Amino acid sequence: MHCGYSENPRYCPQMSGNRDTVTASEHKAKPARGRVKGNRGPVNSNISPEMTPATAPAQGFTPQLEIDIAGVRFQNPVWTASGTFGYGKEFAHLIDLNQLGAICVKGISPEPMEGNPPPRIYETDSGMLNAIGLQNVGAKRFLGEKLPFLRTLKARTVVNVFAYSTEDYVRCIETLNEGEGIAAYELNISCPNTRCGGIVYGSDPHLTEEVVAASKKAARYPLFVKLSPNVTDIAQFARVAEGAGADALSLVNTFVGMAIDVETRTPRISNVTAGLSGPGIKPVALRMVYQAARAVKIPIIGIGGIASAEDALEFIIAGARAVQVGTANFYDPGTSLRIVEGIRDYCRRKRLHLADLTGSLKIPGK
Repeated sequence: MHCGYSENPRYCPQMSGNRDTVTASEHKAKPARGRVKGNRGPVNSNISPEMTPATAPAQGFTPQLEIDIAGVRFQNPVWTASGTFGYGKEFAHLIDLNQLGAICVKGISPEPMEGNPPPRIYETDSGMLNAIGLQNVGAKRFLGEKLPFLRTLKARTVVNVFAYSTEDYVRCIETLNEGEGIAAYELNISCPNTRCGGIVYGSDPHLTEEVVAASKKAARYPLFVKLSPNVTDIAQFARVAEGAGADALSLVNTFVGMAIDVETRTPRISNVTAGLSGPGIKPVALRMVYQAARAVKIPIIGIGGIASAEDALEFIIAGARAVQVGTANFYDPGTSLRIVEGIRDYCRRKRLHLADLTGSLKIPGK
């Protein structure tokens, strides 16, 4: 979801009738269903061995999975990540959307955008590269065409916002403020500021402070800031965003990467560089969530290679209050719902509420 480089695609192969679907060549690039190239095993295994029926959950205990972030109540901590789940409706015939904690819609800009030309997706070992280019319908059309359906759901709607100047971030948010049923904004700051020589907002502390402060001032709804992992000190950027008014932080966005066809000596992606996502980035994303959670007091939403309940629990124990499922939506749209059930089973077996788990990492000797 890296503005200048990538955004994860509309991942559902069944969405053949939607104008925003991936192309035929992009379908070929998707990881095999149930397994990511180079992954440690089937990603459908949402429950670790200790969560199997052999260790039946404790009876008579009902764990509370509800969470509160910036005054917004979410029925559970499992959300779908922006750029991987369309506008939500595309998946309505595949899973029960009402069982999700939230749907983070694809990035919305002030005006419609067509995105990058193909090829835009390439499978890697244990993940994928993509440079979709943030294709979207624009803020006004989103309010009229997409938001009415989202308002009918129990899952909360989080609107991802991006732009290429601070003024345009504000303009987009001011347009979206007219919509009813939005739970929060997610500010994608992995975008180049075209008025400052193309410096990416999320890689410069001063630009991060500028865009977060301006967006918070304009926002009618809570502001979650999505941090880029392409920095040397994630804790510094977490503190800067918090100080500028962020109500919560979501991290991480995709890592910048690339791939080359050695036979033709050409880039695998038309944009040359692209965003790397999937299981391969999970250990680094988990480390960054842990560091950010220790650096700030505002809530953290963890993102990066989550494909099982065990993955999600790692992020929660590291300090995340909620998690987002991204690349897994491409090859297995039911992943998020199984993660919800996996977390519930774990909490029931451990006789813990979700709040008891958040940030509960035990470090020997400390």
